[in-house]
Amino acid sequence: MHEVSHQRVKTNGIWLHIAEQGTGPLVLLLHGFPEIWYSWRHQISFLANHGYHVVAPDLRGYGDSDSPVSPTSYTVMHLVGDIIGLLDHFGEQAFMVGHDWGAVIGWHLALFRPERVKGLINLSVPYYSRNPNAKFAESLIRTYGDGFYISQFLEPGRAERAFARYDYLTVIKKFLLITQTDNLIAPPGMEIIDYLRTLSRLPPWITEEELQVYADKFQESGFTGALNYYRAMDLNWELTAPWQGSKITVPVKFMVGKNDLGFEVSGVRQYVEGNIFRSLVPNLEIVFLDGHHFLQQEKHLEVSEEILSFLRKFPAE
Repeated sequence: MHEVSHQRVKTNGIWLHIAEQGTGPLVLLLHGFPEIWYSWRHQISFLANHGYHVVAPDLRGYGDSDSPVSPTSYTVMHLVGDIIGLLDHFGEQAFMVGHDWGAVIGWHLALFRPERVKGLINLSVPYYSRNPNAKFAESLIRTYGDGFYISQFLEPGRAERAFARYDYLTVIKKFLLITQTDNLIAPPGMEIIDYLRTLSRLPPWITEEELQVYADKFQESGFTGALNYYRAMDLNWELTAPWQGSKITVPVKFMVGKNDLGFEVSGVRQYVEGNIFRSLVPNLEIVFLDGHHFLQQEKHLEVSEEILSFLRKFPAE
């Protein structure tokens, strides 16, 4: 089996770095915050060894991909446009797998261009219908206040200044190793990065060397590109008005960790298990795993096997 190879692809006016391995049907793996293509390292080799052409990009603003300066360049229109450009580059439809912000992209890709998506597997972030009466970020601030991590990420420069009090490895550890299950809300007057604990011992699913890969890339790129995804949230709300009430019609498998952030305290479990989610995503399979937020790393074999079982439902072409 060939090793993972790397290239940069011009798409939607920018260059995206991609890691790829294998031949066969195309599977795109879309990472979240604060990650890079490397968060899919286990799935890349696993799926390639089972007969798939696996492509994992650094999304815009991350890693070795271009990082436009303005937050207005990080709407779901831009992000989906980047992936359409990758699909055009490879000349085909694809199976999409998304985690966190990658799941948001996956949902919107299936919403905007379902004919390009053979099937969708999303982790951690379910699909929500757009609220016609309230912008998303504004409603979050009203609900959770200034201590909520997204509230703090929305203000240009604020999180960057707070993160800068720590070395990059510590910042990565604080986020990737989160074990709390309530919402990420700092006490009054405290920045979220100061509130997050730094574990004294690493969990068995990740090593210091693996964490350093993330730290090195964010030291090169900074965090602004990644944070700009949050700063475009209300613009997303404005731009997606034409799809108000639309459904996701492609086949979907949704995976979530039972100990994911806010899963039990924000009504997410009730939403995922209830009728509204299934009414918006009619062709839906739901899998609960005994893990936290970064499932594709913490529970990498289970996630890889769940992805493969979904892919194998589709006839080979």
